[in-house]
Amino acid sequence: MRTYDADFHLHSKYSGGTSPKMVVKEIARGAVRKGLDIVGTGDILHPRWRKHVRRELEEDEHGLLREPRTGVLFVPTVEIEDRNRVHHLVILPSLDEAEDLYEDLEPHSPDITEEGRPRVDLSGAELIDLLKERECLVGPAHAFVPWTSVFKEYDSLSECYGDAVDRVDFVELGLSADSSYADRISELHDYTFLTCSDAHSPYPHRLGREFVRLELEEPSYDAIKAAMHRKPGGRVVLNVGLVPELGKYNRTACARCKRQFELEEAERLNWRCPECGGQIKKGVRDRVLELADLEEPEHPDHRPPYLRIVPLSELIAKALGISTVTAKKVNAVWSALVRRFGSEIDVLVEAPPEEVAEVDERVAELLKAFREGSVSIRPGGGGRYGEIVTGEEGEEEGESEDGRVVQRTLDDVLRG
Repeated sequence: MRTYDADFHLHSKYSGGTSPKMVVKEIARGAVRKGLDIVGTGDILHPRWRKHVRRELEEDEHGLLREPRTGVLFVPTVEIEDRNRVHHLVILPSLDEAEDLYEDLEPHSPDITEEGRPRVDLSGAELIDLLKERECLVGPAHAFVPWTSVFKEYDSLSECYGDAVDRVDFVELGLSADSSYADRISELHDYTFLTCSDAHSPYPHRLGREFVRLELEEPSYDAIKAAMHRKPGGRVVLNVGLVPELGKYNRTACARCKRQFELEEAERLNWRCPECGGQIKKGVRDRVLELADLEEPEHPDHRPPYLRIVPLSELIAKALGISTVTAKKVNAVWSALVRRFGSEIDVLVEAPPEEVAEVDERVAELLKAFREGSVSIRPGGGGRYGEIVTGEEGEEEGESEDGRVVQRTLDDVLRG
């Protein structure tokens, strides 16, 4: 068995709000630079995207697709919105099954030919029944976000999926939650957690910003299925994701002006911002506290470690005092580090700070501080991402009880 780093949730250029660079060639190139071995195709029910995927990728006998120039493996995936505005992540066995699923869903969807993330007039239970006929893997996407998720609409998976709840294969946590959040809800203990990027562009601060490390006997759909079900042939050995406070829906906040609120205050204001009149959206942290039936997270024996990270370009920008992660100076340092250590994942997870210092001392210092827990996070909310705050900046703002959140080295995480 060997390990594979996989990001199963992303989108093509045919989904709303995505970059025109979300094509196979650019996704594969981004995956190599990030350090990903397997990525989802995203949007595989979209006819033009499916045609592009068939043209650009070579299907193997195990149901995966290989990009010939880079060797990156793709697996057919799609995000589907049901009639109750719950989003579901679907992993398919093959392109042929994707063709058949398109035919199954077309009568139930008004936009399946135009939108990469189609809406269907089916309940969660009805959708699972149909997907299981095609031997798909399925679970709720970004389960806690305040717009289109299972825990936005329901208080339990059972309410969404009914009698089909036992056929749910995984739960995707989303950028504003981690295992410690979700494992305060005992209903979720039986499920494998996925950490995925939901990337809308191939840039390294988006693609692979969350991923899952799998141990597989072979890179195949069956082995991925075994990993989800914790059966012989594959297993999930590590979840890797953003510090939850960096997610853009972690705190309860106004969707317009981004002012943050305590839950009781938002309820008293009837979810309308007194500053601008915008809608206040309940944060993931507050939603988890509402749903939690455990005082502290209780991780089941099968739950792998969770490694918290921050995108390397964001860390570099903060270290250099630059406001944008796409600046030329940021990219130059990012490229130098990736050339030195092999990939962004290697830099974030494995690289010794003293060797990072040979490329840039400021970045090495911040990486070391992040790993040691001596930086703070200004939490995100209302659609605005959180950000790292350091030194006097953090001292001026003060720190919440959970303000100091860290990325540890991989060895530290595996030692518990």
